[in-house]
Amino acid sequence: MIKNIKDSWTTKKGRYPEKIIQFGEGNFLRGFVDWQVDRMNKKADFKSSVAVVQPRATGSVHKLNEQDGLYTLFLQGIKDGKAVREHTVIEAVSRGIDPYKQYGEFLKLAENPYLRFIVSNTTEAGIAYDPEDLRTDTSPKSFPGKLTVLLYHRYKHFNGSKDKGVVIIPCELIDRNGEELKKIVYRYVDLWQLESGFLTWLEESNVFCSSLVDRIVPGYPKDSINAITEELGYEDRLVVVGEQYHLWVIEGPEWLKSELPVKEAGLNTLIVDDMGPYRTRKVRILNGAHTALTPVSYLCGKETVGEAMLDEQIGEYVRSLIFEEIIPTLDLPQEELIDYAKDIIDRFLNPYITHYVMDISLNSISKFKTRDLPTLLEFFEQKGKLPQKLVFSFSALLSFYKGKRGEEIISLRDDKQVITFFEKQWNTVDESRASLYSFVVSILSEKTLWEQDLSQIEGFADTVTDYLMVIEKSGMRSALQACMEK
Repeated sequence: MIKNIKDSWTTKKGRYPEKIIQFGEGNFLRGFVDWQVDRMNKKADFKSSVAVVQPRATGSVHKLNEQDGLYTLFLQGIKDGKAVREHTVIEAVSRGIDPYKQYGEFLKLAENPYLRFIVSNTTEAGIAYDPEDLRTDTSPKSFPGKLTVLLYHRYKHFNGSKDKGVVIIPCELIDRNGEELKKIVYRYVDLWQLESGFLTWLEESNVFCSSLVDRIVPGYPKDSINAITEELGYEDRLVVVGEQYHLWVIEGPEWLKSELPVKEAGLNTLIVDDMGPYRTRKVRILNGAHTALTPVSYLCGKETVGEAMLDEQIGEYVRSLIFEEIIPTLDLPQEELIDYAKDIIDRFLNPYITHYVMDISLNSISKFKTRDLPTLLEFFEQKGKLPQKLVFSFSALLSFYKGKRGEEIISLRDDKQVITFFEKQWNTVDESRASLYSFVVSILSEKTLWEQDLSQIEGFADTVTDYLMVIEKSGMRSALQACMEK
């Protein structure tokens, strides 16, 4: 009979104080934050445990408790230029708490004198204000409500002691997540009419840090768990699979570096005074390249990012797009940008992750507007000429929104009005260049799509029309070749 992980693992856990409260028990936090805490414990003498709080009534912290907080993390991807698959047992989690069933235990977390950090990932919808979330003798429903209750209990328990504040680092994927969370906490202070002394303590003794996280964590490997169980020699209901790459950018005070030994643990975690350039870097290079390659890849018959990058022609197109057009517009050290771009390309080539381009294609028009259009406009402003690879990607996107790949119908995934708009515009096109040019101008000048009239950019409409003519007459491969030669 195969043993459970807690019966197979002999290391003594829970020997460190709970310096960290974590809202969220999901795959991402366990494969990202808890892994980093575990590594800091083992490599930098951090000496911290993580108490995990279940943010929703229908959660799974009971599984963590059944395994004594232990679980196995598999990291799979390109590492030092080679495909690497390795695993480790994460020992940083001390216990899980369900505040809906253990409200008293939840509040006691605030009484811990060693508590220093609070992290979270409750999905983008988790950082939200609910005016009906009242303060009672049961757990608030919202995550910000729970956080406010916890902080207020700490304030009261320690009589407002200035040295008992905490550092709050949300990981939800919204811009300026720390600032947004702080605003909502303050709204609950007002809603619940908590005393002004608490508000002063919040402001002077606590720090809300915005952060940017980056690691693909597909999660539980249900398709291969039997083989993994045989490989491990024990049963683990909480196995997590993630990629090798990781990045955590935390916008916080300089002194935070002395409290989080991320550098000593060899982690790619940066504590900076402005995370803006790093967010721009991620959006422009990682997300921008994803969006740009999607229509090109799909119309060339390549279904996944990996297949596209292994294709000599498409792979070269993506590389030149990143290094020749995106990076020159970014305001960060060139060496740093080049290293980051190389990591991105390795991630695109990760043989352990299947990333379908049709999944990336969701809402491609708005994605191009936020991820690629700023680069296109800045390149044109700086260089006085159009970035040909990005313009080609835009042309491929318009072709993609025709909704056909040869005789095959493309299941476009966008707002209905966007799809209807493109269908109507494509119906105006015949075989003439004049009709295609008119179509392009109609698209470029549609302010509801771009919030500006792109047809006013010198040469843009003509260049897009030229590329579309080749795509329509000779196919995506020939058009891509023409772009690369240009």
